[in-house]
Amino acid sequence: MDALLLSRIQFGFVISFHVLFPAFTIGLSSWLAFLEWRWLRTRETVWRDLYFFWMKIFAVSFGMGVVSGIVMSFQFGTNWSVLSERAGHILGPLLSYEVLTAFFLEASFLGVMLFGWRKVPEGLHFLSTCMVALGTLISTFWILSANSWLHTPAGYELVGELFHPASWREVIFNPSFPYRLAHMVLAAFITTCFVVGGVAAWYLRRGEHADAARRMLRLAVVFAAITVPLQIVAGDFHGLNAREHQPIKVAAMEAHWEHGEPGAGVPLILFALPDQAGERNRYEVAVPRLGSLILTHSWDGEIEPLTAVAPQDRPPVAPVFWAFRVMVGLGLLMLALAAVSLWALRGGRLYASPRLLDAWRLMAPSGFVAVVAGWFVAEIGRQPWVIHGLLRTEDAVSAIDASSVVVSLTAFVLAYAVVFGAGGGYILKMIGKGPQPFEPAPDTSEGDKTPARPISAADDADEGGVSPPAPTGEGG
Repeated sequence: MDALLLSRIQFGFVISFHVLFPAFTIGLSSWLAFLEWRWLRTRETVWRDLYFFWMKIFAVSFGMGVVSGIVMSFQFGTNWSVLSERAGHILGPLLSYEVLTAFFLEASFLGVMLFGWRKVPEGLHFLSTCMVALGTLISTFWILSANSWLHTPAGYELVGELFHPASWREVIFNPSFPYRLAHMVLAAFITTCFVVGGVAAWYLRRGEHADAARRMLRLAVVFAAITVPLQIVAGDFHGLNAREHQPIKVAAMEAHWEHGEPGAGVPLILFALPDQAGERNRYEVAVPRLGSLILTHSWDGEIEPLTAVAPQDRPPVAPVFWAFRVMVGLGLLMLALAAVSLWALRGGRLYASPRLLDAWRLMAPSGFVAVVAGWFVAEIGRQPWVIHGLLRTEDAVSAIDASSVVVSLTAFVLAYAVVFGAGGGYILKMIGKGPQPFEPAPDTSEGDKTPARPISAADDADEGGVSPPAPTGEGG
């Protein structure tokens, strides 16, 4: 295993962990804004209790997301210095804009959101929650713009071997960016939706926190019934865009090796074992013409096959093929569960249905799995290019020896196992405890110490440090 393969494994490992936390906190911050809005509007304590329950989980998740994001960014200098050198004039400003807008916005209001209850007026606290939610979306905007430019580069000019921006509008709003942004934001919202619904179903099965659980599950069902169909539509547009700009990636997603008979269309392959060396599929199970209908919206449409390019220009087919089917399969299961649950909700049978509650519990992590599978499709599918059609991955790696990457990869695996194992375990512990009624905070005027780290909010909330006052209807 050379430095190139090890560096790819390391980057894939780190980003697979990192993407879990933004995918969760993007949706969770908006969920917190909704909960606080409901509390301010109704003054029902259950909304306030739910807000502080999920805020503690957000604090831990946000902290782990920041840690994993910092580690991931270091690799551009250590493992992919050629990419940084050649595309730095474009990627550097885009990532800097994310810091100057989203990160500063989050940093300004996050402390008020986590520790400002009873210290600032209610309106300002609610504004802080909304600004944190907005900051996560702005961060997504810039990160997806930079990543999409690697897939569909536009608005650049070459000065020697260096990429320079010729039009920032074309760089930022490159051809795949709008579709990828919509797809990712909806994926984040759906991920949070199914976590909330799964937690609520678990409480109902245990007979705990019944009022809060019913509200969470009802909102999760309604939200899923709206967003999952929207995600399917967004995914269809994203696929059409990929077929135009990255046709070989689409061919790998479908394990489509050769053109068929004229007018026969493209089959939809349900199952196959792609044989890259033999340029064929083994044990293929397919539905004739259905692939054409989905991929081209016509019965006899064609897509470019994998054999249209040289073998060295094709991505690894099997992981792309199977990751795509995992993502789509989970999406269809989400759609079915949302539809059946909505029907049961309208009939008043949702909360008393053990099968539906168990289904929501099982589907709680489905959003995370689908997000990681989607990233595998996107990133493995653009190989062997790190900048599509312009810079090959093998030419972008740093001049480092394999032993150095082995050391760093081993350190990452061990550190992530400890840090994220502890963080994940703590989140599960908080979920097991559930939303608790808040009582007035004790007097801490002497020796009061305000936590300086976002993750401290989780412990502080358990100790009463951010406990709200009784619902008097007055501000502050």
